[in-house]
Amino acid sequence: MAASSISKSGIRNRAVAAGYRSGLEDKVQSDLTSRGVPHDYEAVKVRYSKPASHHKYTPDFRLLANGILVETKGRFMTADRTKHELIKKQHPDLDIRFVFDRSKSPISKGSKTTYASWCASRGFLFADKSVPQEWVDEPYLQSRIDALEAARA
Repeated sequence: MAASSISKSGIRNRAVAAGYRSGLEDKVQSDLTSRGVPHDYEAVKVRYSKPASHHKYTPDFRLLANGILVETKGRFMTADRTKHELIKKQHPDLDIRFVFDRSKSPISKGSKTTYASWCASRGFLFADKSVPQEWVDEPYLQSRIDALEAARA
């Protein structure tokens, strides 16, 4: 009866203090020991790979005169940010730029990081509301076209 009066968090705290991740691990260890079963705890590591998952990204706009890719975003969700980090890592020569509804928006409620600061820290150019004329006027670069062809699905 006394054991049931101990809270689950109390059991877990005791287990963590003893070097286990959970109360159940602590209980199983005690049971094995009391029965004289030889054992060890987290003594081996098993290697495994997460399977690759292939995806395709379709930019919102491609400026045909110069090959700049433009992605428009109202909300810039975590999944979108992660996707663009992966794309940039795998295709660093693609010229992807963002047009936000409001680049000063925080990436999440209460965050000091804005869409603008996220882009700046990762080397993405960005603008608010529309594609700047400077982007439209940028010259044709064969390297942009080559990067897009190399990345094409």
